[in-house]
Amino acid sequence: MFQSRTHTCGELRIGDTGSKVTLAGYYENMRRVSKNLGFLVLRDYYGTTQIVIETEEMMEKLSGINTESTLQIEGTVRERSSKNPDLPTGEIEVVPDDIRILGKCRYNELPFEINRSREADENTRLRYRYLDLRNPDVKSRIVLRSQIVSELRQAMTAHDFIEITTPILTCSSPEGARDYLVPSRLHEGKFYALPQAPQQFKQILMASGFDRYFQIAPCFRDEDARADRSPGEFYQLDMEMAFASQEDVFEILEDVLPPIFAKYGKYKKASGAPFKRIPYLETLDTYGTDKPDLRIDLKLTEATAMLKGCGFEPFDAADVIKAAVVHGFEGSRKVIDKICADAEVVSGGKSYWVKCGDDGASLAGGVAKFLADKQDDIIKALELKAGDVVFISAGSRGQALKTGGTLIKTIGAAVPGHMDREAYEFCWIVDFPMYEIGEESGELEFCHNPFSMPQGGLDALKNEDPLKILAYQYDLVCNGVELSSGAVRNHDPEIMIEAFRLVGLGEEDVKAKFPAMYNAFCYGAPPHAGIAPGVDRMIMLIAGEDSIREIIPFPMNKNAEDLMMGAPAEVEQRQLDDVHIQIVRSESKDLG
Repeated sequence: MFQSRTHTCGELRIGDTGSKVTLAGYYENMRRVSKNLGFLVLRDYYGTTQIVIETEEMMEKLSGINTESTLQIEGTVRERSSKNPDLPTGEIEVVPDDIRILGKCRYNELPFEINRSREADENTRLRYRYLDLRNPDVKSRIVLRSQIVSELRQAMTAHDFIEITTPILTCSSPEGARDYLVPSRLHEGKFYALPQAPQQFKQILMASGFDRYFQIAPCFRDEDARADRSPGEFYQLDMEMAFASQEDVFEILEDVLPPIFAKYGKYKKASGAPFKRIPYLETLDTYGTDKPDLRIDLKLTEATAMLKGCGFEPFDAADVIKAAVVHGFEGSRKVIDKICADAEVVSGGKSYWVKCGDDGASLAGGVAKFLADKQDDIIKALELKAGDVVFISAGSRGQALKTGGTLIKTIGAAVPGHMDREAYEFCWIVDFPMYEIGEESGELEFCHNPFSMPQGGLDALKNEDPLKILAYQYDLVCNGVELSSGAVRNHDPEIMIEAFRLVGLGEEDVKAKFPAMYNAFCYGAPPHAGIAPGVDRMIMLIAGEDSIREIIPFPMNKNAEDLMMGAPAEVEQRQLDDVHIQIVRSESKDLG
């Protein structure tokens, strides 16, 4: 039977006084004053309305009914004698003529209080996600997601992009993470793969004569969870442009993203075009990371020559020493020690400090005793004044930069006045190295994206040191979070073959690994470029959330489990037989 309502629970106002109405929603709670007087809160997607129970007959209808049951209430609207200015419906209440139970909650106790579900254990929330989503605060994040995705679609369409969906079942492609494999029923021993990204398809679309493509693309990667990364699947604003340069891509996103961040964001200020461009090597030297948080006003200063040889072993043995100067530091020694300890937990490297004395002409505290002979030069070079504190990282280049970058973020969060907490600061990281030496292999590998165009083209690949070749690759970073990677694509088969040859893959390997894209390019592909900002991360930033799971309707937990649906799960033998799969259990190892 169809259950109708005349109004939602967030709709009635003082002008509706005297009207006969029908409401439907969830029985949130009731304050019973006596056997014939109670104040019930009815909640639906749109809001809440107070229902006043004034007869024993109406009270009896609710006897034995648990909260969160769904009710239909017919009654009359009247003005509240005690108004609630915090509620849109706070000037009225409904006196019921009839109450019907539409869906009975069969449990006396809920796993958590609905309006305080965010305080519950995360696994409990995910197991009962349908109850967690009844919390208006949790639901608002999903509504926000829908609004932002809708705005993204409108903005991309307004820039002449067309939305094209690409296949979910495809072939395995080297995108840098593990694939999710799907066994074929019709082709024994062969597998489909869920796409880590629509990379090859969107490039093939450019070779197919389309000019501007986008989609809100589902991507699948078998990788571990983090606060800003959901295991299993995620969505990205995937886009590609034909006959386009790096600057063309920048221009589109610099026009599309700031208005959305400013409109929906927790912070109403978003940096406008053009975003700051920072070369990759420069951002490492200056911020200690390729994901700088430009809300923080601190930078790293090169201090190797200045501090090396002072007699302090960690400095003397270091390849690189970096300093971060905090002017006018007002914190205690306890605050300084905590900053150093917190940075060590994150970076794995020790950090050190020294303070400019009250006279402005001497160093005190921390490692000051090792720097006595150099203090005049240090004070002058770092432009120190009384009360300034210098935080120092040292070690191999990688460790010194990592520790220094962590110090900047830790200080920015802990010391007032060094971070603009009410803004979204975007920047482009550009000029990534085309190649690097792999940490595990010790061999030349692609540093970023193998489909990128090297700066200098074929000539650079043939005549320059591979480790000095830069690529037309770029990352979009906002508030220290990487939103996206993109590139001008390598659309020329000759350049592509040479690029892969340097990492030990010949022409036949390229043809075998990327047959469709390679062949398509052999028919005359246009220069093209693209990018794919992560929708989940974007919305997480806009909502001001620390965990990406707060803005996903049905997220997995940190162990890649869907606790609500019970996935992953075993399947029946006949299903395995259909796809020619046999389960071989690994023997448990004796850990004793």
